[in-house]
Amino acid sequence: MTETPIDTPADNVRQFTVSEDDDGIRLDRWFKRNLPQIGFATVSRWARTGQIRVDGKRAKPEDRLEQGQVLRVPPGGEDAPSAKKAAPRVRVLSPEQIAEAKAMVIRETASAIVLNKPPGLATQGGSKTTKHVDGLLDAFVETEKTPRPRLVHRLDKDTSGVLLIARTPGAAASFSKRFAGRSARKVYWALVVGKPQMAEGVIDAPLAKQPGTGGEKMHVDEENGAAAKTRYRVVDSAGQRASWVELEPLTGRTHQLRVHMAAIGHPIVGDGKYGGPDSFLTGAVSRKMHLHARRLIISEPKTGEGTGGKLDVTAELPPHFAMSMEVLGFDESLSDASPMGDEAPERTGEEKKQAARRHFKQARKEARAPRRARGDAAVKSKSKTKDKGAKPAGKSKPPTKGPGRKPAR
Repeated sequence: MTETPIDTPADNVRQFTVSEDDDGIRLDRWFKRNLPQIGFATVSRWARTGQIRVDGKRAKPEDRLEQGQVLRVPPGGEDAPSAKKAAPRVRVLSPEQIAEAKAMVIRETASAIVLNKPPGLATQGGSKTTKHVDGLLDAFVETEKTPRPRLVHRLDKDTSGVLLIARTPGAAASFSKRFAGRSARKVYWALVVGKPQMAEGVIDAPLAKQPGTGGEKMHVDEENGAAAKTRYRVVDSAGQRASWVELEPLTGRTHQLRVHMAAIGHPIVGDGKYGGPDSFLTGAVSRKMHLHARRLIISEPKTGEGTGGKLDVTAELPPHFAMSMEVLGFDESLSDASPMGDEAPERTGEEKKQAARRHFKQARKEARAPRRARGDAAVKSKSKTKDKGAKPAGKSKPPTKGPGRKPAR
C-alpha cells in the first residue's frame, strides 16, 4: 500500500495506490487489510454517498481493485463511534519466542518462509491453545513496513514437517490457489502398524465428521462423505511388525492420512485417536505419532521481474521419528520422498464407492486372517480337551428348559 496525502488541510483527503499484493482484492477487503480501524458500515456509507473514488470514479464495496489504481479515501472514519479499534499490528514476543520461531526456519525466499514444525506445536490457536505457530509469526516482522507473514495451510498438532508461510497477502493468495488447485505436491513419511498386502496403491474413501464427536474426529462415510484420495507406497518393512510408507494426499480433508491408514487396517504408529491401543508398538519405539510432512514442491508466485520459480523443500525428521527408524532398521536413504506420479483422472461418484468397497474388502480380509488363525487354533485345542475327557457314546437327554426350546415330553 502506498499512501499519497493530498495537500488540502481543509479536508485531509487521502489517496492510496493499489499495490501488487492487493491486486484483485475487493474494496471492502482492502479496507479490512490496510485500514482496519475503519468499520464496514463506514465504508458502505462512504461508497453509497460517493466519497470513495477509484481512479476518480465511484466504487462499491464489492468492486475489485487492480494494481496501480488510485483509491481516494475521505477524512475521518477512525474516530466514528461505530468504528472498531485497530488491534496492534505486531505482537511483542520474548527473546525466547523469537529464537524458537527462527529455529524452525529451513528456507526463506522473497515470497515464502518455510518452517519445519516440531510435533506437539499447534499451527493455529483455539479456546485451549495459547501457544501456536501463528502466534510466533510476529518474529518475522522486522520493520513497520514489513507485512505480517500469513499461514497458507495447516498441519495437525502432532504432525511434524514442512509448513509454508507466505510473506505477503499477495503471496498468500497465490499459494492458496496452488493448494486449492492441487498443483502443490506434498509427500509425507509415516510408520504404520503391520505390513500392507499391496506394496502401493490409492486409498479412495470419502470422509465426513463422525457424529457425536463435535467435529473432532473423522470417519469413512461412503454415502455422504466428501471425496478423499491418498496415494501410498511401502518403502520398507520390519517383518509384519511395522512398515515405513510414503503418503501423498491427492485431496485435503481433515485427518485424511490418519483416517485412511487406520481404515485399511494399518494405523499410523502412535495415533491412538484413530488406531486405538493397537497403534502403539512395544519396545524402544516412541509412543508419539509418526507422521511427518517430508517434502513440499510448489510454484512461487510471479513477480514484477518475471515468473516465479519452483520451491522444493525437504524437512528433517524429529528426534523421536529418527530414533524409531533406527530401532526398526530403516535406512532414510531409501527414499527421496518424490511424488508418486500424476494424479489419476477424476472418478465418478459410483466409481469412488466401488473402489472404496474393494479396498475395504481387502483390508477386512487382511484383518480377519490372523483372527481366524487364532480361532482355529483355539477350536483344535478345545476339541483335543473334549476327546480326552469324552464319555461313551450314547443318547443324551434334551434340555428341559432354555430359550427357543420346547419342554421335553
